[in-house]
Amino acid sequence: MPRILVLYYSSYGHVRDMALAAAEGARSVPGARVDIRRIPETVPEAVRRSAGYIADDTPEAAPADLADYDGLLLGTPTRFGMMAGQVKQFLDQAGGLWARNALVGKVAGVFASTGSQHGGHEATLLSTQIPLQHFGMLIAGLPYSFAGQTSRDGIIGGAPYGAGTIAGADGALRPTETDLAGARFQGAHVAELAARLALGERMREAA
Repeated sequence: MPRILVLYYSSYGHVRDMALAAAEGARSVPGARVDIRRIPETVPEAVRRSAGYIADDTPEAAPADLADYDGLLLGTPTRFGMMAGQVKQFLDQAGGLWARNALVGKVAGVFASTGSQHGGHEATLLSTQIPLQHFGMLIAGLPYSFAGQTSRDGIIGGAPYGAGTIAGADGALRPTETDLAGARFQGAHVAELAARLALGERMREAA
């Protein structure tokens, strides 16, 4: 019965929409227990309001919470071709988990939102995986068995490195059904891998 954490930071709601889809996919795996949490905001409330950031009452996570889960789905907007600063700050606070190898062998996947098709989408997915690998986590991308990522019908987010969506320069675009399907697929993929690893561990202990 794997425990899966869908953890995200979202300014305008695109990443949150993807997170909800990823959680739906993870919950489709029998026995999976799935929690959705958001990364705490670091921007002052006055700035949030003036910039039009969404209100979000999703419970916040703390870095120590990561150790309680078998799988992680981490969502971030793209900021100049990299993860959002809020996500980096959150991961930077997980040094204690790194020091005691608390995340080694756990499964992780990354999904992202980008303003344009060439706005650093793949760079963000790949670079966000780097600290997760330092933690010893096993990275699960978006396999080509999800055929939607090869679609030529409209603007499609995502890559083999993770699910994604294109928000548009003004943020007016919302995740397409293909984008959301990719997030569901990746959510189920991470949960299935976590379940297999948990089963293997139980079998090893029983041997």
